[in-house]
Amino acid sequence: MLDQLVSDCNALDKALAGQELSFDDGMELMNYDNLHVLGAAADHIRKKLVGNQVSFTASYYMNYTNVCAASCQMCAFYRKEGDEDAYTLSPEQIQQRVGIAKQMGATEVHIVGGFHPKLGLDYYEDMMRAIKKNHPDLKIKALTAAEIFFISKLTKNSIKEILSRLKDAGLDSMPGGGAELFHPEIRPKIARGKCTGQEWLDTIEEAHNLGIKSNVTMLYGHIEKQEHVIDHLLKIRELQKRTRGFITLIPLKFSLDNTELEQEHLVNSECSSVYDLKITAVSRLMLANVLNNISVYWVAYGKKLAQVALSNGGSDLVGTAFSEEVYRAAGKPTASSIHDLEVMVKEIGRDPVQRDTFFNVLNKF
Repeated sequence: MLDQLVSDCNALDKALAGQELSFDDGMELMNYDNLHVLGAAADHIRKKLVGNQVSFTASYYMNYTNVCAASCQMCAFYRKEGDEDAYTLSPEQIQQRVGIAKQMGATEVHIVGGFHPKLGLDYYEDMMRAIKKNHPDLKIKALTAAEIFFISKLTKNSIKEILSRLKDAGLDSMPGGGAELFHPEIRPKIARGKCTGQEWLDTIEEAHNLGIKSNVTMLYGHIEKQEHVIDHLLKIRELQKRTRGFITLIPLKFSLDNTELEQEHLVNSECSSVYDLKITAVSRLMLANVLNNISVYWVAYGKKLAQVALSNGGSDLVGTAFSEEVYRAAGKPTASSIHDLEVMVKEIGRDPVQRDTFFNVLNKF
């Protein structure tokens, strides 16, 4: 039945046949109007790759500072030094929060922040050593490739030196943030002061080569063009072929409130749910041969839309997002429990599993 439905889309035929899709194929998918068929094809491939399971982790988000030397137009979180609500966590505050994370049942702590112009490498090394000393079983997923690039420039150490020292201090993996969109036509318009797309890719490739696996994100739903989305997915795919270091792709829906893009009236409303589902499906189809996991970030979607995205190629709900602050700054509710996520998955007839940072199954429900 599915094969009959997709006969009017050559790119879908190729995807279902297991062939690698080109840039032109990706553009055909982005312009394909039958969302039902697109989602069904993506979900068919999802089921072949990961079966009926939907995974999630118990993750505690800790933002060590909101002080940032960049001024990204799409960000509502950053502050400048001297702002009334600017902060940087002390070692004592960090340990207190990590202790709370353990009490809440977290198996990983997700640590990101701004580009603080006065924090040396020892701040991050000391943070990770202390966490590992007090909580050796807690996985540290910390510092985006954009942060690593900034720290390298700030401290005048090579990226390899930075990553090696942090790995020695306890870094287990890296989050996928800061990727935004790689294309040079769009990136300066949404990520002022951040590394280029190629610098992000080069930094994360260095991490992968050192055995540090990572997630990867894609920020969409603002002022991008369709070709920027496909370009981003293809660059992820090419790097994944070389390193096999990406664990999951997390498409991130742009959240409008309190951002410069909203204030400058460059974006007046968030993108439609139809576009959200198309992004999930196209991501699955473009990356099918290199990456098993496509994550649905329920914090950005809301729980009901997240459930629909899980039927359009998504296979993971990221996690509980305890104490998440970045999306909260843009007006999104950001807390859930393992039980809440379990119920979300069961409601759509899928099998919920709790995973660790590296997608090893810890609990079935």
